[in-house]
Amino acid sequence: MAGTGPARLTVGLVRGLRGLRGHVRVELLTDRPEDRFTVGASLYLEGEARPLTIAEASPVADGPGWWLRFEEVPDRSSAEALRDRYLEIDAPDEPREPGRWFIHELMGLAVRSTTGEDLGTVVDLYPAGGADVFVVRGPRGELDVPGVAGIVTDLAPDRGELIVDLDVLDLDARPVEDESYVRPRDRRPKPKPKAPKTPKAANAAKAPKPGPSGPGT
Repeated sequence: MAGTGPARLTVGLVRGLRGLRGHVRVELLTDRPEDRFTVGASLYLEGEARPLTIAEASPVADGPGWWLRFEEVPDRSSAEALRDRYLEIDAPDEPREPGRWFIHELMGLAVRSTTGEDLGTVVDLYPAGGADVFVVRGPRGELDVPGVAGIVTDLAPDRGELIVDLDVLDLDARPVEDESYVRPRDRRPKPKPKAPKTPKAANAAKAPKPGPSGPGT
C-alpha cells in the first residue's frame, strides 16, 4: 500500500574499498549524508539484522561518495563482504520538507497517464543526472519515468497516485542524458561464467550431454 513506511530506508551502496583497516567507499542514495553517516550511528546491510556501527565517516575528497569504516569490520578482508551491498537505516521519525517525500512514501504508487491509461505501479527509484527516476512496472512492461516537470504532471502520495504525460515521455529513449549513470541495482557485478572443464583424453571424442538451458539466476 502506498504511503506505508518500511522498517528501514536505503541510504547507500558499497562500491569499493581502501587500505587495510576496512574503509569502504559508499555511493550516496540519500541527500543528507551528514545526518545519516555520523560517527556512532548504526547502519544495516540489506536484509540483515546485525547493525554496523560507524567508526569513521568523511566525504571522498577527489570524487563522489563517502568513506566509512565500521567498528565490526576490522580489516580489508572483512570489508570484502560488504562490496556491492546496500546500506540501510531505521526509518526516521522526522518531518520532511514540504514538497519532498521519503522513498518509501513513493513505492507502490499507482501510475496513470494524463489520458487515464493504467501504467502500473512504482517499484523502484534511482537518482540520475540530478533527477530521480521512477521505475514503473505494469501493462507496458517496465518504464523509466524521470521525475521532472512536464513528464510527471502530478505527484500525489496522499492520493496514492502519480500522473505521467506520455506525449512528453519518449518511451524509446534513455531516461537521462548521462551515459555513465545507470541504476545502482543494474551495476552489481554479474556472476562470472564457470570455465569449461577440459575433457579427459578418454572422453575427448564423446559429445557432451545436453544440459538445461534458461536465464541465469
